[in-house]
Amino acid sequence: MNSSHRNSKGIIQVKPEKLDSIPDSGQKHTPTSQIVLLGTLLLVVAGIVLVVHWPVLSAQALAFDDGQYLTENPLVQDPGWASAGRFLSEVLEPSTVRGYYQPLTMISLMADYAITRQTDDLLPYHRTNLCLHVMNTALVIVLLYMLFGQVWIAVLAGLLFGLHPLTIEPTVWVSERKTLLATFFTLWCLIFYVRYSRNGSLTAYMACMGTFVLALMSKPTSTPLPLLLLVLDYWPLRRLSWRSLAEKIPFFLICGISAGITVVSQARTAVVVEHTKYPALIPVILTYNIRFYLNKIFWPVNLTAHYPIPKPLILSNPVISAGFITSFVLIVVLFLSLRRTRALMAGFLFFFLGILPTMQIIGFSNVLVSNKHAYLPSVGLLLILMWFLSRLWSAASRTTRQVVRRVGTVIVVMILAGGEAFAARSYLARWKDTLTLYRYMQTLAPNAPLLSIGLARGLIEKGKTDEAIEAYRKELRINPNYYKALNNLGNLLAQKGEVTEAIKYLNKAVQVKPNDFGSHFNLGIMLTKEGKFDLAIEHFRRAVRLQPQNAIAHFNLGSVLLQQGHIEEAIGEYQTALKIDPLLEQARRALSAALAKKRAESLEKAVK
Repeated sequence: MNSSHRNSKGIIQVKPEKLDSIPDSGQKHTPTSQIVLLGTLLLVVAGIVLVVHWPVLSAQALAFDDGQYLTENPLVQDPGWASAGRFLSEVLEPSTVRGYYQPLTMISLMADYAITRQTDDLLPYHRTNLCLHVMNTALVIVLLYMLFGQVWIAVLAGLLFGLHPLTIEPTVWVSERKTLLATFFTLWCLIFYVRYSRNGSLTAYMACMGTFVLALMSKPTSTPLPLLLLVLDYWPLRRLSWRSLAEKIPFFLICGISAGITVVSQARTAVVVEHTKYPALIPVILTYNIRFYLNKIFWPVNLTAHYPIPKPLILSNPVISAGFITSFVLIVVLFLSLRRTRALMAGFLFFFLGILPTMQIIGFSNVLVSNKHAYLPSVGLLLILMWFLSRLWSAASRTTRQVVRRVGTVIVVMILAGGEAFAARSYLARWKDTLTLYRYMQTLAPNAPLLSIGLARGLIEKGKTDEAIEAYRKELRINPNYYKALNNLGNLLAQKGEVTEAIKYLNKAVQVKPNDFGSHFNLGIMLTKEGKFDLAIEHFRRAVRLQPQNAIAHFNLGSVLLQQGHIEEAIGEYQTALKIDPLLEQARRALSAALAKKRAESLEKAVK
């Protein structure tokens, strides 16, 4: 049994058994040789990670939400202080990206766009993503070294993190800049916290809080970070007390503000998916997710960017029952392990709390699981690995036996790293282009409706419009009320000049999904082409009600109103469009023409 005592500061300290002990890395002066060795090995690991991930730079696939983050985002494609200000100021209702507040992510993508001012080549975006992943790998190694004081095993564990196939999606998926950026600031936050815990530096504490805010401004899934700090207090820092809990109060206040902003902005601009409409589904989803992520971490095969929700979500489904069994066994093992060490419990708590915001208890997505969600939480499992390797590394005295143990450990880790590198490269090949990616995903989930949209987009990129139309028709034969397919098929038919048939599909789209902006907007355009101006005005009005910050929608409504002789209303819409986007030149020219027309009519009336 572990014994404990209370020191003069009131902190409860545990005297651990030997099995739970770790080297104290809190020495005031790290030997220069250690620093040189760590720096050298960091460069080696960075080089290996770069080589394995190098095909990221030539990948050209666009995934599900890359449109709103990059190719269709007017602010990203208008780099400057005004756009940056919009990203920062639109807190509760982002106008160009559906969902939560993430200004630093959007500003970083805008900065990349400013380099080439094009979206046809994804190299600038992938280059930044790859740099962030390499830096994150280095930060993971530094964090593990600071916690455990062992250079070699920190480097070995960090190498397994950097090469793992689950790191491919955050690196090659353009919109997942948010995951990489949030992880970057989160790791800095953890590093500053470890430093603060060792020397009580106020500067380190404030830096810790500042990087937490930056992480939240990149992606709000960093919200549980105060809990992760408490887990580190529990183990391996072993400083958990009322005082350490009080230190987290400012962090929890920031956490609460961020959570409120996230829920409000998600509800206003996107949807909150009711995965958990019935409370009984919560344990089903949690246990399924735990098994899924552990399985993909330890056996990363058949990776894909889209995993359909298993149906039915009941215990008779073998996948669901397997999740319950796995979770039960895991909980038993964790509690039994407390008799010997805190490492397993602390490491899994770090993993579970880190991944909890993406567990879909509150559904921010139409899927339950995604590879990218395990990127930062996997650090928790590295804590367990570090504990195990620390014991293995120091198990024998300085003899031939110890050398054999250490060499054997390095060999095993390198074999695992080689397997990871092979699997990572294999998955990367699927991201060659959009068509290749979606055809691959369809082989794993042939009936997933979301994939038809991406497949058709990939066909369009290749100039295969007829095949894209057929892909949508095939999807609608399976899911006749899939509004996105109806909307996109209508657009493709309109491009071919089949406006009448396009209107038919768009009409059905707005019937199926009355609050879909895109369907009303596109239908308004088609009706304008057909000369049905009154109906076009009706749908454009609905579009601007759904997205009042969309400048193009206001401009189009103004144009139809002007054609119908409603000059005053048209002028108002043009002015609104320019207020939203002062650089919308077509609206400026249209406003000038409308004002001139108004003056001409006024003069004509005066003459009469």
